Amino acid sequence: MRTITTLSDGWLFTKDEQDGVPAYAPGAGWTEVTVPHTWNKFDGQDGGSDYHRGACWYVRRLTVGEQAPGTLTYLQFHGAANVAEVYVNGVKATEHKGGFSTFRTDVTSMLIPGENVLAVRVSNEERSDVYPQMADFTFYGGLYRPVELLTVNPTHFDLDYFVGPGVTVSSKPHLASDGGDGAATIDARAWVAGAQEGDIVNFQVLDEDGTEVAGAGTVAAERVRVTIELPDAHLWQGVDDPYLYTVVASIIRHNEVLDEVEIHHGVREFRMDPQQGFFLNGVLTPLRGVSRHQDRLGKGNALSMDDHIEDAYLIRELGANTVRLAHYQQAQEFYDLCDVLGLIVWAEIPFISRMNEDPAAHQDCRQQMTELIVQSFNHASIVTWGISNEILIGGDSPQLVANLRDLNELCHQLDPTRVTTMAQVSNTPKDSEHNQITDILSYNHYFGWYGGKLEDNEEWLDEFHAMHPDRATGISEYGCEGIISYHSDNPQCGDYSEEYQALYHEHMARIIEERPWLWATHVWNMFDFGCDSRDEGGVKGRNNKGLMTIDRAVKKDSFYVYQAYWSKDPMIHIASKRYALRAADTISVKVYSNADSVELLVDGKPFASLAAHRVFEFRDVPLHEGATVIEARATGSDGTALADSATFTKVAEPYAPYTFVDPDGGAGVANWFDDVNLDAVDEEAPIDPTKYSVNDVINDVLENKEASRILANVASSLSGMRLKASMFGMMGTSTVQELFAKMGGMSGKPVDPDEMAKRLAYANAELQKIAKAADAE
Repeated sequence: MRTITTLSDGWLFTKDEQDGVPAYAPGAGWTEVTVPHTWNKFDGQDGGSDYHRGACWYVRRLTVGEQAPGTLTYLQFHGAANVAEVYVNGVKATEHKGGFSTFRTDVTSMLIPGENVLAVRVSNEERSDVYPQMADFTFYGGLYRPVELLTVNPTHFDLDYFVGPGVTVSSKPHLASDGGDGAATIDARAWVAGAQEGDIVNFQVLDEDGTEVAGAGTVAAERVRVTIELPDAHLWQGVDDPYLYTVVASIIRHNEVLDEVEIHHGVREFRMDPQQGFFLNGVLTPLRGVSRHQDRLGKGNALSMDDHIEDAYLIRELGANTVRLAHYQQAQEFYDLCDVLGLIVWAEIPFISRMNEDPAAHQDCRQQMTELIVQSFNHASIVTWGISNEILIGGDSPQLVANLRDLNELCHQLDPTRVTTMAQVSNTPKDSEHNQITDILSYNHYFGWYGGKLEDNEEWLDEFHAMHPDRATGISEYGCEGIISYHSDNPQCGDYSEEYQALYHEHMARIIEERPWLWATHVWNMFDFGCDSRDEGGVKGRNNKGLMTIDRAVKKDSFYVYQAYWSKDPMIHIASKRYALRAADTISVKVYSNADSVELLVDGKPFASLAAHRVFEFRDVPLHEGATVIEARATGSDGTALADSATFTKVAEPYAPYTFVDPDGGAGVANWFDDVNLDAVDEEAPIDPTKYSVNDVINDVLENKEASRILANVASSLSGMRLKASMFGMMGTSTVQELFAKMGGMSGKPVDPDEMAKRLAYANAELQKIAKAADAE
């Protein structure tokens, strides 16, 4: 039988360059660490776009005891970001590219009895052949997921095919709604290494009580397949009833089990109807949920099982029934949790923002997609494979289209049971050929934050739906920044206030509810997350669009907006509690609840009752001198008594720290060229290298405040979105001209090439007015 030993302790780590493969030698330059580990847990979240990206080393002693004859020993890495080289006793065992999938290597012949030395070189350096190339999050480096020693019998379920489990289980329910008998047909397959004559592969199907309810056996071979009839199948009905069977696959020789794998299996089928929405087992089930990055404050991406569990249960507490696991393959433990909790999953690879033309990069895409599907095939929660995210940010080309089509076909070859999807950047034209590549699709929209107004969301959705009545469409990202220290009585786009974020999500939750045909919607994001290049609202190093803070300590008001809309558990919440100091005689009080009516009390006395849908706004609520206690009461649909309270203190003057004052004067404007005579611009003017120009790389321009302002203004004008200079840190090695060329097509409107040339010339002329620091004297 197989054994798994987790190698968490006893590691030494260094960022120092090494002369050859290091030995295990504690001393100067080496630090004792525990795996999972990342070297970017602090510098990857503190801003400045300067976190360490390089090659680092881990070493560990590895003691091997006596093994049964023929035993095979594998090293198993659940994630090493982003490229890893593994050495045993100074000899290279394997190299793996891609930071998000599991990889294994057979080290049986490399181990010696007693003490061995395991050394791993891990790098998160930028490479042309490994994705992600460019993205709006920190590329943490390290052995950030568990490392294990795996031993197996010479006859075992295959371990070498893209590190899958060697067993797959899928099923087809015979739905009564379709005239079926309520049973299910299970398709169980296995790949066996080292099978001998007389060996058998046995499959047992156990219910949640552990009772065997079906099974089948067959002669062991390199590839086996059996069909199992499961009578009276209990369906996996998402969050309403996430029932899981356990399929135990065993390789048996005479009276001995040589290897065994357990697969948790949910019997379900699904479909996306372009006009009606998502159906699970024949039941219309609009998918409404969030996206999730796997990082935390002070931990980076080196999460524990407890971290994963907390995240999953917080998503369920919100009332979500789906999660987009962005923008890469996430820990298998989290997919397991989604199976158990009934969360429908969109799983994807980090083909994001920009395609690299290096042919090896596309092979890396294929590799990561294959690993994702093979390693995650057995999860009932996963219904779609995402092949890319906002890939048109880096520009379009025939090669990009060909690569996307190839990835789409690869998904169907590897897994005919699921559908493919992609997340389009907002300005992708509605009639783009990209919208016809995958089975279904979704768009990332930020109307009401980066550009446009809130009402543009429903206008765009309805127009696209009318134009493509045969395409199942969703929203893969939407959101806005919310920082809980900023507050406003008159929240506006761009003020970073908790109130504007809540107002934004009130609007989005309502229009989404009105459009059940959206196959899925995913808030960006469930949690704030690390992005070292960002500096938003005075908070460096992170994206603040989460419904919760990066430390999971605070649920923002926007969290409760969705809980009111989506949760079946009775709830009530008074908004703006953190807006405690009020310079007013009366205030408006918002209450979020899934009750039909809410009563408000002021200092214990009834004030008013309102009947509304999810959002209850009480106006002209009086504040007394000093502190005033506001209480909201309601009765849940199940008769539960609901109550929440908040205290507001009346002050003479507004509390200044509630308002964010941008030291850079605000985000770039969207009409920078309106008052410029572009015909007067000299497009042939020579470039002075002692001053900034469009030929400079973005990282250099960002070092100068005035040059950064020009960068933001031009980019905002070309894209039609409000953008800040700090957002371009992820493109830091590109030149300003390369950035502007991409921005030119992002407004969704065609740009005349001559007009674009004039705009770039004008931007260059403005940059040329600013001397570089070394030459400023």
